[in-house]
Amino acid sequence: MFLKDLHNIPKTISFRLTAWYSIIFILASFLLFAIAYFLVSSTLEKHSREAIQGKVKELALLYQKGGIPALEKEINSVKKFHPKRPFFIRIADAENKTLFLRLGYQWAEFDIKTLEKTPPDPERQWTLLRSAEDKNILQIETFQLPDHRWLQVGQTSEETGKLLDRFREIFAAVIIPLVLLGFAGGAFLAFRALRPIRALIHTVHSVETGDMTARVPAPGTGDELDELVRLFNGMLEKIETLILGMKGALDNVAHDLRTPMTRLRGIAEIALQSDLKGDACRETLGRCIEECDQILTMLNTLMDISEAETGTMRLDRREIAVRDLLASAADLYAYVAEDKNITIDVQAPQDLTISADPARMAQVLANLLDNAVKYTPEGRGEIKMAAWKEKNGVTLSVKDQGTGIPEEDRSRIWDRLYRGDRSRHQRGLGLGLSLVRAVVKAHGGTITVESEPDKGSTFSIHLPLTDQQGNSSIRGDSRQG
Repeated sequence: MFLKDLHNIPKTISFRLTAWYSIIFILASFLLFAIAYFLVSSTLEKHSREAIQGKVKELALLYQKGGIPALEKEINSVKKFHPKRPFFIRIADAENKTLFLRLGYQWAEFDIKTLEKTPPDPERQWTLLRSAEDKNILQIETFQLPDHRWLQVGQTSEETGKLLDRFREIFAAVIIPLVLLGFAGGAFLAFRALRPIRALIHTVHSVETGDMTARVPAPGTGDELDELVRLFNGMLEKIETLILGMKGALDNVAHDLRTPMTRLRGIAEIALQSDLKGDACRETLGRCIEECDQILTMLNTLMDISEAETGTMRLDRREIAVRDLLASAADLYAYVAEDKNITIDVQAPQDLTISADPARMAQVLANLLDNAVKYTPEGRGEIKMAAWKEKNGVTLSVKDQGTGIPEEDRSRIWDRLYRGDRSRHQRGLGLGLSLVRAVVKAHGGTITVESEPDKGSTFSIHLPLTDQQGNSSIRGDSRQG
């Protein structure tokens, strides 16, 4: 097991990040060393040549004043002050024969006779002589004196070489700590950078074991990983909503299908045990069809609620005139309301429009209006349907003068298949308000209820100014009524 884990280490992102960081860090260190080495070497060479050029000017001036004896006197005095880095000095006549030569042990490794074999070139100012071991270089500047003689002054690169050798030794001494520092820095950065990934893996393991509430802690850095965490948590919330919706729908279906299925089975058993013929048989089959239709209605409604709550419901958004939408719903229930001596009043601006799915919004208003008519006692006033524009959206309301909703039931009326004590004698599935809230939510809106027992209820739908795609959902300026 240990060997397997060890074999998989190079495959991990953490190891690769550490390796890449270390390689880049080391290459950058070598590059900086090369640049620094080049700059130091160039600077030392420049200073060396400037020293030689300064000495040439000094000796040329002394030669013009006192000739070779003056040079000898100067050289002897300089020996006392600069014994370590003496200058190589040679004076030759016009035919390049040596007239004066300062030659000591410092230049024994150089082939000085090469200077006599190579005539001085006025256009070639510098001459380089390499030592026998090719370790040091003697830089010589050639200068023509007024009497056509040649003055050659040089200096070895031994001191410069020693400084550069010391520079290389220092770099060689620090390269190992630099490599370790690069590896440690890479490991630290990889550990920090992959912290959200580790949290993500931990959360996935938790979800895998059934904990759908697990979420990845947001680092709050605002970078790509932070965005990944935000999207992943959003996906988990979506999945949790879908699963809970499916579970709730299945539980509700299993629970509420019992009653119609039991009735259907009872009708079928009675039919089988009885010798039904003609009209009695058709009546029994009709009752079976009614029960089947009720089951299908329940299933379709539950599916609509689940789609709306989980965000998978497809909405065919269009520009709808709100007044026409309310009036259409009122017309649908006009005869039912008239039978109970209830009037339905519609108040909405003519130019007020919203961007919504016409069929779904009609379904919402129909459910609210159905409840309003159903729970308003006969001959008890009117039902008011209104709409108006507000600062941040539009509000549609359905107000009745019915029996109202007890305070203990108001928080549960949105639950699927919930029916209060006052509504148990009424025909229905207990899914209407659940569907209403789900569809309104799918449109990006909210719905609230205000109610007083025996005085009536007011359901208010609020739709925002923009839909989920950021388009305007509302048109119109004024409020009527």
